[in-house]
Amino acid sequence: MWRRVREIFKARRQPRAPTKPEAGRATPPDRETLPFTEEEIAALVGEPIQNITLYEQAMRHRSLMRGDPESRIESNERLEYLGDAVLGYIVADALFRMFPDEDEGYLTRLRAKLVSGTALAASAREIALHVHLQTAGSITDAQTRASDSMLSDAFEALIGAIHLDLGLEAATRFVERHVLHTRDLTALARQRVNHKSELLETIQAERQTQPEYRVISESGPSHAKEFEVAVFIDGREYGRASDTSKKRAEQAAAAIALTHFKQT
Repeated sequence: MWRRVREIFKARRQPRAPTKPEAGRATPPDRETLPFTEEEIAALVGEPIQNITLYEQAMRHRSLMRGDPESRIESNERLEYLGDAVLGYIVADALFRMFPDEDEGYLTRLRAKLVSGTALAASAREIALHVHLQTAGSITDAQTRASDSMLSDAFEALIGAIHLDLGLEAATRFVERHVLHTRDLTALARQRVNHKSELLETIQAERQTQPEYRVISESGPSHAKEFEVAVFIDGREYGRASDTSKKRAEQAAAAIALTHFKQT
């Protein structure tokens, strides 16, 4: 699957020239945060850009569309979807190469920490992305009004915009600068994060249910068994991971499941 994904990502997109609004088409909402120029967004990206409209869309939160459900203006949700996939691939590929002796469980846990909503929101604040984020309502302090969820979504949308505008290599350089090279990955891997507790709190904030962890399979000799564990919520599987420790496998599965609830 990753081979096909990589082939798709390597196909460089041709930049689309900005177009004039069509007759009857809604015009973009007025900015309620500080606008950015092409030079400013190029400085943010780290290299010259070609299609500024992609970056304008990346900074447009879906709350702007609530007052006009018929609007043809796009929020950043589609770019966020793409950016999430691009980011996941870049980080997974980088960790695979950086830690050749570590198993899948280790890599899964480290990736989950790097791409968590909290980590991405911190990266977004480090590059002052909150200054350009457009949301509904009167914003007097963009930094305090922008939640972690909004910022992490916008950060992923920005990665999606870079990928469409400049290609996978440019997106990789951006992720390396602002996600991979800003942290001590070995120290980060040692940090203990209770993903199971975080998943439980996230779920119970929405519904009266609990995650269920099931051992799907066991393999290997008795002294070195490997456990494949999946986490189910309301009968649906949300994450699966393997480790020589059942507890670590559960934690890794919970970390994967948490990615499904980032926007809730």
